[in-house]
Amino acid sequence: MKNLIEISKIVTKKKVRKIEIFDDHSLKHKNSKFNEFYEALMANKFKNDRDAAAFLYSCAPTDDKYRQLKSRFRKRLLNTLFFLDVNKPSASGYDRAYYSCNKDWTLVKILLSNEAYLTASALARQILTTALKFKFADVIVNCSRILREHCARTGDEKNYEIYDQHSKQFQNVLDAEIRSEELYQRVIMNYHKPPSKNFDLAQKIDVYCEALVGLSETYDSPIIIYNMYLVWAYRYEMLADYNSALEVCEKAEKYIEDNPLYYQDDKLATFQLKKMSAHLHMRDFTRGQKNAEKALQAFPEGGPNWFDFMEYYLLIALHTDNYIQAVAIYNRTTGNSKFRKIAGIQREKWKIYEIYLNYVIESNPSSPVLRAQRRKNFRLSRFLNDPILYPKDQRIFTVLQVVAQLLFLIEKRSFNAVAERVDRLKGYANRQLKREEFTRVISFIRLLQQLMRADFVPENMTNTDKYYNKLTEIPFTYRGLITELEVIPYEKLWEMILNKLKKE
Repeated sequence: MKNLIEISKIVTKKKVRKIEIFDDHSLKHKNSKFNEFYEALMANKFKNDRDAAAFLYSCAPTDDKYRQLKSRFRKRLLNTLFFLDVNKPSASGYDRAYYSCNKDWTLVKILLSNEAYLTASALARQILTTALKFKFADVIVNCSRILREHCARTGDEKNYEIYDQHSKQFQNVLDAEIRSEELYQRVIMNYHKPPSKNFDLAQKIDVYCEALVGLSETYDSPIIIYNMYLVWAYRYEMLADYNSALEVCEKAEKYIEDNPLYYQDDKLATFQLKKMSAHLHMRDFTRGQKNAEKALQAFPEGGPNWFDFMEYYLLIALHTDNYIQAVAIYNRTTGNSKFRKIAGIQREKWKIYEIYLNYVIESNPSSPVLRAQRRKNFRLSRFLNDPILYPKDQRIFTVLQVVAQLLFLIEKRSFNAVAERVDRLKGYANRQLKREEFTRVISFIRLLQQLMRADFVPENMTNTDKYYNKLTEIPFTYRGLITELEVIPYEKLWEMILNKLKKE
């Protein structure tokens, strides 16, 4: 009862007239500008403030009406975060517990700032019980400090020593976790740099790996152990030692299986995606398919992780000539009701996958099964007349689609039009594609130039070895960056083009 009295006094003095949040009740008022703003955001109708201001008020984004609405809207969204439903089945017990602990920790700080020490200490004890169960080192340290202070105030020496011990023990764990996070962050910060700029990481990552092993052997912390496995997986990826990368990911999955209390969706998804990446680079469709089907059962269909897995699944099928399975994977993905809500760049990638799948179908007339998969909504003439121009940061999409146009035109033996596409690609290779990032693309374009000089007669080509060797010297690597995307590896595309021309 004392706790209720303390809380009631605070609420009576400082309560607000109305709590503004987005809940099911408030979202029923369809005429509200707040709800109109919210629904439009969820429907991806806005790219910037200019779009939103024009949609809501037919005004500029600097207009006071829009700026005031946006400010209040943001505040309402932030208020709603305190009332999220974390008890949905899709959230792991670990994630729910961590969210609840931090939410309640905010209440502890509010109570302390209003001198409700008795209630704050009682709530801190409840939080500490959960935090100790899940080994939330940061939460344990915070709560132990508050409870230690409370014991000092009340002269409770026995419990003071208990909380002091928790504080000291888990401060060491927290410091180790922060160190493990730093090492992991140093890896991911540099991981996506071109190999020519990544000598520093290549030299240091072994040291990071050994340091993380040492931390994991000293401190029993899921955060440290996850970071250790992740950094080792990155190390083997950089070495292109995909068998070892698979072993690390399987050990990580075994740890997750043996420690269900610490299960987190995002960690499991990361390790399983790393396995998909390994199978892609090893061009192992059988194991990749097995891993994909297992992984897809772990995540709700239509969720962000599900679409990531489907992309790798599709690429594995395409890179291993399993085209019938690739069409099935594509249809399964794009047929999902949530597909239209995926991010713009992701959706563009799937658009390009559709184009290449149609080329595969078109170029394999002897396969009745593939021919039966032809997509009726794909208009080849419209695609061939498309000028295709993406923003600078998505230029690889332009290149991939121009290459696809070229492939279709070779099928049609429209060599003048093929030459136009080669000239356009040459312009990109000469002026707009950085050699250190796009060596494989540029080498492929140089091969196409040699083919054009030979009037598209493979037997008449010269000087192709140096470009082909340069292409194959740098192996295909895809880490999720659009700059690395190869729907079909360039070596394979070159082989397909030559075989097609030699048959004619």
